Amino acid sequence: MATITAAMVKELRESTGAGMMDCKAALTESAGDMQAAQDWLRKKGLSKAAKKAGRVAAEGLIGAVTSATKGVVVEVNSETDFVARNEQFQGLVKMIAQVALHNSADVEKIKAVKVGAVTVETAISDAIATIGENMTLRRATSLEVGQGVVASYVHGAVIEGAGKMGVLVALESAGKADELAVLGRQLAMHVAAANPQALDPAGLDPAVVTREKDVLADKYRQQGKPENVIEKIVESGLKTYYKEVCLLEQAFIHDEKGKSVAQAVKEAEGKIGAPVKITGFVRYALGEGIEKQESDFAAEVAATAGKK
Repeated sequence: MATITAAMVKELRESTGAGMMDCKAALTESAGDMQAAQDWLRKKGLSKAAKKAGRVAAEGLIGAVTSATKGVVVEVNSETDFVARNEQFQGLVKMIAQVALHNSADVEKIKAVKVGAVTVETAISDAIATIGENMTLRRATSLEVGQGVVASYVHGAVIEGAGKMGVLVALESAGKADELAVLGRQLAMHVAAANPQALDPAGLDPAVVTREKDVLADKYRQQGKPENVIEKIVESGLKTYYKEVCLLEQAFIHDEKGKSVAQAVKEAEGKIGAPVKITGFVRYALGEGIEKQESDFAAEVAATAGKK
C-alpha cells in the first residue's frame, strides 16, 4: 500500500484543478502513481484539463539570440532569482548564447569553447566563485533555415535577449525578410502564450495520443455509452485536443476572429510575397521540469542544535 503524502495531494491538485479529497482518492486508487491519478480524475470528469505536471522551481535566465537564418536559446540556472539581476550573471548568459549561435547548441561543446583566454566552463566556474552561488548551463537548442528567418521572443526580459522565457520560430520562405520577421515575432509570442506541444498532429508523441484516446474512451465507457458511439466521441475529442496542443491548429492569439495559426500564416503570404512554412519552434520556460528541493527550516535548526 503506497503512502499518500500531503505533498503528493498538493501536486495533483495543482496539475489538475480537482478537489483535495478527489485527489487523495485518485492517488489511493492508483497506488501513488501521479500520471495514473491524473487519468483517473479525468475519467471521472473531475479534472478540468490535462495540465502539465511538475513545478517550475529553478532560477536563472533564458537567453535567446538570432542572426538572420539561425537562432539559439539557452538556459543557465542559478540557486536564487537575485542572481538574475546580477550584471556579471547577465553577461555570462549573453556570452553563452552568442557562443552557441556561432558554434554548437550541444551543452558539452559550448562549455569547451574558448572565449578569450578561458573556456565557457571556466567562465561559469569563475562566476560561481565570484557570485557565490551554484550555476549550470542546463540546455541549449538551435534552429536554422536555408532561406527565410528565425525569429525570437523573450518574455519577462530583465535585459535585452534574456528573461524568464525564450521562444524561437523558424520560417522558411523566399519572401520579404522584413515582413517575414514581423510574422515570426507574432508567432513566437503566440508560442510563448499558447505553449503548443507539436507543430501538427504528426509531430505528437504517439504514446501521448494513445493515452488521450484511452482516457476519453474509458470516461464514456464508464457512463455506459455503446462502443460505436464511443468511437465517434473519441474521434471528435481528438480533433479538439489537436486544436489545443498543435501549433498550426491553435487559434492565433493575434486574431480576434479566431483564425487558426495555419490560416493566419496563409493570409500573411500576401504581404510577404511568397509561400511561408513553419519548420520548427522551441519554447524554454525557466526551470520547467526541475523540482526545487524544499527544506524544513525547523528541522534544520533542530539538527544544527543537536550537533552542538
